[in-house]
Formats: sequence, C-alpha cells, structure tokens
Amino acid sequence: MSAAEFELSVTCHIAAPREIVWKVWTDLKDQWFCPKPWRAEVIEEDLRPGGRSAVRMFGPNGEDTGPMEGIVLEVVPQEKVVTTDAYASGWIPQTPFMTAIWSFAVEGEGTRFTATARHWDAGAMAKHEEMGFHPGWDQMAEQFKALCETSAGMA
Repeated sequence: MSAAEFELSVTCHIAAPREIVWKVWTDLKDQWFCPKPWRAEVIEEDLRPGGRSAVRMFGPNGEDTGPMEGIVLEVVPQEKVVTTDAYASGWIPQTPFMTAIWSFAVEGEGTRFTATARHWDAGAMAKHEEMGFHPGWDQMAEQFKALCETSAGMA
C-alpha cells in the first residue's frame, strides 16, 4: 500500500457504508479516538488544508497528555484525511513526530478503514511502538468499528 519506510498502521473491515464511517470519524472522535478507559477531548478539527487539528487525552488516573497540536494537510471527503504534528496552527514549525493518514475505502457492502502513522525516522517509529502503538491503535480501531456498526444499525 505504501513505500514509506517508517510506517505503522492498523486496518479493519467495517460493516457499515462509508458515509456512516465518515460521519462517525468526523463527528464522534471523542467516543473512539483513544483506548478506553482513556478518553479524548477534541479541541478543534478544522477539516481543510492548514486547519487546526487538536486533541487532548485524559487517563483514568488523572493523566493528561496536554493538547496534541497539528494541522490538516489534505482532506478528500469520505476517502482520506492527512494530518501532521510537524506544524501547529498557522504553519508554526514544531518538533515533528508523525504524519497520520486516515483512509476510508468502499469494500463490498462495507468500508475498509486504515489508520497509518508515518514517522520521520526509525527512532520516532520505535518510540511510538514502545509507547504502545499496538495494542493502543488496535483497540482504537476496534472501538471505531463497533461505533460505526452500531451507528449503521441505527440509521
């Protein structure tokens, strides 16, 4: 799928149409974005190139990640969103860690969801693995899948 050297990703098939998967991704991020019992607070998600992407995560023991600041690089509605933490809003450079690519592809009667983290170098990728990319992103994808499939059943 990609020739990126320092890439980690998770993927799953979701038994819901892409329109619903997109709506859950854009409107309900606080319900699926981080592994429970952690919770996410979307500060801002301005889905346009250069728009601010800011999320804060809170742990069950009072942990607080502080805002994870970045910008949106590309949006193809219902297909793909690309964000990076290499810049803060207003194109202010900051120490980069990764670029995230969220893709939504029609697959059968459902949707193939893929979340990819591309890192600047081997060290950043190894750090992300040590931080728990797997199982953290795996659990995030499962939570997202369950919410999409529940939402599809309610549509």
